[in-house]
Amino acid sequence: MDNVARMDKQAQHRALMVAASSQLLVLTLWFSASAVAPQLQSEWGLSVAAAAWLTLAVQIGFVVGALTSALFNLPDLIPARRMFFGATVVAVLANSALVMLSGSPLVTATILRLIVGISLAGVYPAGLKVVSGWFDKQRGMALGVLVGALTVGSALPHLVRGTGLDWKSVILVSSVLAMIGGVLMLRFVQDGPYDTAPTKFSLRLIGSVVANKGVRLSTYGYLGHMWELYAMWTWTAAFLFASAQAGGYSTAWVSTATFAIIAVGGVGSWWAGSLADRYGKELIAGGAMAISGTMALLSPFVFGANPFIVLALFGVWGLTVVADSAQFSALVTETADDRYRGTALTLQTALGFMLTLITIRGVPAIADALGWQWAFPWLAIGPVIGILAMNRLAVYQKHQAQERELAGSP
Repeated sequence: MDNVARMDKQAQHRALMVAASSQLLVLTLWFSASAVAPQLQSEWGLSVAAAAWLTLAVQIGFVVGALTSALFNLPDLIPARRMFFGATVVAVLANSALVMLSGSPLVTATILRLIVGISLAGVYPAGLKVVSGWFDKQRGMALGVLVGALTVGSALPHLVRGTGLDWKSVILVSSVLAMIGGVLMLRFVQDGPYDTAPTKFSLRLIGSVVANKGVRLSTYGYLGHMWELYAMWTWTAAFLFASAQAGGYSTAWVSTATFAIIAVGGVGSWWAGSLADRYGKELIAGGAMAISGTMALLSPFVFGANPFIVLALFGVWGLTVVADSAQFSALVTETADDRYRGTALTLQTALGFMLTLITIRGVPAIADALGWQWAFPWLAIGPVIGILAMNRLAVYQKHQAQERELAGSP
């Protein structure tokens, strides 16, 4: 019996490591164009606002893809690994096509990035569903590892750019890595023992998702988290650059530092996931948001300071800003009916990424009006809302547990 249990554990961890590696590699596509935005601005003659559309287009595409996917219950109709691979192929083709553009191709580039975002809506939720099918009791840790992989993957283009490669090479390297990731998921990960069976299409599933109070509160927390996350990731490099210039320091370190700040969130996701399985997902998610929101509020006070001081604050922020992410997904998988688990995950992520459109566009608008020093404090609004949602969910979960206990009493 011990040998069987040991083999099951080995299969679990093998599936998690391969799925996480796959997610890491595919998600390099997300910020592949953002990482080379300064070069594209120069070569294509783009303003800062125009260059922002290269990131916004991915967010919009993701929302469109995720809402469509959730509406037609695609995550619960199509096997998750196949959906992951097919979406990866389309995203790679669209991303690679960027290197063929010349002149001032903002409209075409934006459309290609939109297609990348639509395709990634078939990747991220599908990856969450694959891993949740392998884990039950340690699902918080497992999804934490997966989100950690997403975080490192999102940061990786900044590291590739930091090696001195030109923008076309950065785009192509990201595309090759993503294709490898798609093949890994299709060929080397199997469906887990907790995976849900395909569900027939029904618009009623959306209503069931929305009617579930546990799913709603988990999603409110996720929305607070997403209000902060992608705006911070997108504009950290610009803040660091402006801060260094204001203080009279070199800016040569900014790309590598941006990679480190975003990538350290991978450690935070794994760490928070491990703690969440032990102390409660609501508590750990709320604690992470309290710290990250505080860092947003403190950011103006390190502007122009010695880079080591700036990096200390942003390092803590990068560690905690994504640490809570996996717990919202884990809470949805625990509170949603198995029949619509994939749809609930996809709807949650769609709403979250829709919200990022406001903050990604809002940060540079505030920077234009008040300067980069004051670009980030308003992002703390999200963590405050998220903490309140987690407190309400903890109370709700406690009442649900008590009712189940009473129902089972003689």
